[in-house]
Amino acid sequence: MPRLPIFDRRNGPLLVTAVVALFCGAWLIGGFTHVYPHPVIGWLPIPVSAVLAGHACWTASRQADLDAETRRFWRHLAVACCFFVAGIVSNINDATGGPAPSQEIGMITLAGYLGTLGTAMWALLRLPSWQRGRGDWIRFGLDSGIVMLTVGAVVWNLTLRNHEQWVSQTGGAGAMLVIMAVAGLSMATFIKVAFAGAGRLDRRAIHILATGAALGGVLGAVSLLLAGRPYLSSALIAVPVAALAIHLSAISQQRAGNREPRPRSGRPRISVVPYFAVAITDTMLLTTGSGDPATTRTMETAAVALTALVVIRQIIALRENHGLLTTVDGHLNQLRDYQDRLTHQATHDSLTDAGNRTLFEEHTSRLLTAGGTFHVALLDLDDFKAVNDRLGHRIGDRLIQETSRRLTATLGPGALVTRLGGDEFALVLPGLPDHQDFAALVAAVGRPADLDGNILTPGASIGVTSVQPGDDPAELLRRADVAMYAAKAAGGQRWQWFDPRMDRAADDTARLAADLRGALAGDQFFVLYQPIVSLPDGVTTGAEVLLRWQHPERGLVPPDVFIPVAERTGVIHELGAWVFEQACRQSADWSARFGAGAPGRISVNVSARQLADPDFVDAVAATLRATGAGTDHLLLEVTETAVLNAETAIDQLNRLKALGLRIALDDFGTGHSSLSLLMTCPVDVLKVDKSFVSGDRAEDAGAIIVKNIIGFTTDFGIDAVAEGVETRDQAERLHAAGYRLAQGYLFGRPMSAEAFEATFQTAAVAA
Repeated sequence: MPRLPIFDRRNGPLLVTAVVALFCGAWLIGGFTHVYPHPVIGWLPIPVSAVLAGHACWTASRQADLDAETRRFWRHLAVACCFFVAGIVSNINDATGGPAPSQEIGMITLAGYLGTLGTAMWALLRLPSWQRGRGDWIRFGLDSGIVMLTVGAVVWNLTLRNHEQWVSQTGGAGAMLVIMAVAGLSMATFIKVAFAGAGRLDRRAIHILATGAALGGVLGAVSLLLAGRPYLSSALIAVPVAALAIHLSAISQQRAGNREPRPRSGRPRISVVPYFAVAITDTMLLTTGSGDPATTRTMETAAVALTALVVIRQIIALRENHGLLTTVDGHLNQLRDYQDRLTHQATHDSLTDAGNRTLFEEHTSRLLTAGGTFHVALLDLDDFKAVNDRLGHRIGDRLIQETSRRLTATLGPGALVTRLGGDEFALVLPGLPDHQDFAALVAAVGRPADLDGNILTPGASIGVTSVQPGDDPAELLRRADVAMYAAKAAGGQRWQWFDPRMDRAADDTARLAADLRGALAGDQFFVLYQPIVSLPDGVTTGAEVLLRWQHPERGLVPPDVFIPVAERTGVIHELGAWVFEQACRQSADWSARFGAGAPGRISVNVSARQLADPDFVDAVAATLRATGAGTDHLLLEVTETAVLNAETAIDQLNRLKALGLRIALDDFGTGHSSLSLLMTCPVDVLKVDKSFVSGDRAEDAGAIIVKNIIGFTTDFGIDAVAEGVETRDQAERLHAAGYRLAQGYLFGRPMSAEAFEATFQTAAVAA
């Protein structure tokens, strides 16, 4: 709730209370120069201010947004105002009800004022307090005694001593009231503000109450100045000021609403209250003089007692502070340990406890600043994704941990091993390491590893660069990364030194990627069709759709150049969708024009990234609907690697089968799990890789594999297509082995749709 000004037009009652205080103050001051014939006039407004203050407290106690303890406090303070009003009315009767004006305070008046004080202190004490221990309460008791003794001595010395006339004028009850007013109000403030806390009470309200209590006590002590003026009383100013303070504090609480309680400070504190109390008492002792032995003894006794309390208080404080400092020192040590742990966590990998990217950057920055010679190597595990897909992420994590352990053990304490993420490690090697060190590193990582019963032989590709003038950590990593990908491109399980020519090749690839993004919109792509024929007659039965790129400056870009770039940049999604749409439109056109004479199978390649796309099957279905192509003439070709690298590949292929499409497994025999894939993958056709077909003799290993493959494809009910057939002898051996479908330059190179159409038209005429 936002704070609003205390005085506004909605606070007419508060304005009345303030006017009453000003009127009473002026009335009291005027009495020093003028004898009032009707002193009751100065008293009559005072009960009004107390009633209004009580009403403000009651209103605050009914405010819904305050907590229960705060509402209870203001309810108790409203009750205190009732005692206050009763005391004021009785005080008016004492002062003006007799035959002559008097300053005497009767027992009923005393009871009313003391009831006000007692209820206010009870309200404060019932507010939620901080948790206090035994030492806190002992220290509180000593501080209470110090405050009470000091206040009592001050009041006695300044107001009661040698003022017999005033005592006789006001009566014993009046003297007691002055002492209780000053000491009690001071104690009320001290108890909650200095010791016990104040719950959710508004801080400004507490400050107003404390100030009002102090002012009321001080103004109540000016009675000694009024001994010769019985028609005046210090209550004329003390009471309205106290009422105004109560009213203001209640309004402040209403404006502030609830607040969070202020937490107790745990820091050791040095209290000046005991020293201040001793200084006051000693000053009074020195100024008392020796004319009255009883007075001197009284002040000496008070000073001795006060000094004793202060000594005991400070001894306890010193012991507690020493223990607290010891505790604080222990906490500081714990904090330093905690900070060390946080620093370690911030600079180390949680899986391997090797350094992380942050530590790599900090370490290399220090070395670069120092001007030392060192090398940076970037290591990446080969085919790590296949491990995760086949054996699960738990085994993958174990392999990463084992790799980190081997790197640390091989490089020794002088090098830094950091894990950047996934299966990628950055190594910082001081000095000038021998080239054999990197070969040893590849060999160490590549040793067989038994991971929970799984025997793995990991491979690693490493790129290495040396520090050069002007380097920063990011540039070192970039060069090492370029070299590492060069090692992978060369077959993996090797290391590669960075060469500036790699940057030029990378720049060329980057330009090619940029050109690739606009090539489809620029109508630079076209498709060709390579015939698939039956054996032994060579009759065209279908075709594989092949993508080609006619670059406006580079000319015809080979597929093995731009397809990897398209895969890496994600453009393969657009290209694949475009090729499939072209194949669907062409197949629908041939079916419409040639009917049963149209090619029986049109094969379209699908990449690993397409297969991993969760929206891929929906896009295929949408294209089929848009083009009207029949699914019985379409075949989607996927490689073993694509199936292994996409976690959802089998589910995607099953969904494609549900659409009526057939699935071909391309480059069969080159992967690591060819036979196992036949158990899970919904395969209709196997395309036997040309590396097994290209042999010239029947006894070649490839020829033997070709014979074995055709055996189990027949058992599985799967068609087999031999790829890369280039000679008549190869075709005859394949037919003799049992193959009935083949593809290769012997039967036709990739050709345009018009040229391919001529091949199956000729076959139809011949038939």
